[in-house]
Amino acid sequence: MSDVVMSSIAAVPPFSQANWLLALQCPNCRRGPCRTFSTSEPSCLSCGFVFSEFRGVYNALPQPREETFRQFVHDYESVRAKEGRGSDRSDYYLALPFKDLTGRNVWQWGIRARTFRFIERKLLPLIEDRSARRCDVLDIGAGNGWLSYRLALRGHRPVAVDLLDNETDGLGGARHYFHVAPVFLRFKAEMDCLPFMPDQFDVVIFNASFHYSEDYGRTLKEALRCLRRGGHLIIADSPFYWKEESGQKMLQEKRAAFVRQFGFRSDSIQSQEYLTPKILRDLSTRLKLKWHIHKPWYGVNWALRPIKAQLMRRREPSKFFLLHAQREN
Repeated sequence: MSDVVMSSIAAVPPFSQANWLLALQCPNCRRGPCRTFSTSEPSCLSCGFVFSEFRGVYNALPQPREETFRQFVHDYESVRAKEGRGSDRSDYYLALPFKDLTGRNVWQWGIRARTFRFIERKLLPLIEDRSARRCDVLDIGAGNGWLSYRLALRGHRPVAVDLLDNETDGLGGARHYFHVAPVFLRFKAEMDCLPFMPDQFDVVIFNASFHYSEDYGRTLKEALRCLRRGGHLIIADSPFYWKEESGQKMLQEKRAAFVRQFGFRSDSIQSQEYLTPKILRDLSTRLKLKWHIHKPWYGVNWALRPIKAQLMRRREPSKFFLLHAQREN
């Protein structure tokens, strides 16, 4: 990697120099707005909680919550490392999601690419046409920040949130984008306790992350709190099953496979793991959401999966529908 690129990667500005002013809510006492001026590390005016910064990522997890997620993060990072995630080359990150230059996870990045293309061509134009300004977008489950990077290139102002902050597969990996795209803010935070004051985002996207929620209603309520009135909620790349028993069977298979491959069940937190029509109906009723269900084209082989499963008498395979709703009030 060139010295110029390395220098650009290292030059991540503090919070006060980011490309927009974001009002923070303390994740510890839930009060705000927090102090964000004249300091590189924002802090709570009520309880003194400090959003400690490391290499451009702000930690919005109070210590007890860090402990709650410690095993999950450890297990998740172990799996991702064995799968060969990440790279030490900037060109790998800049090519995402359209190419996996390592060649190790081509199939999954192919899914992400088709999902993003659908969002880019079908949903973003709709959202942008109704907005007189560039959009403030909350990217939940941002990983290495590839989606935030693509949105920043499009002129929007993303904020990336994830539990992982490592330098290869977590929020730390986003440093590779900042020599070609505007800097975006990154927060190590949980989706049920977002460190933002209400009504600040035009779009909230769950980026292949919603199924990690332990309580879908609580998670969506928190996301809606952060959305402006009329704002857009998008759930991308979370498994969907028509039948509850198919989701339960998948969960059993997944945990057995994890034990065989990695030595643990991957259940340190009680993630919901999948969606069904009943779950969506219940969420719609509870939160007054009207779901628009989009079905991106993932190729012939993907489309034939249900037929193959039926012929082989296996459970129905997952679908990756794209769910879109708006906050009405």
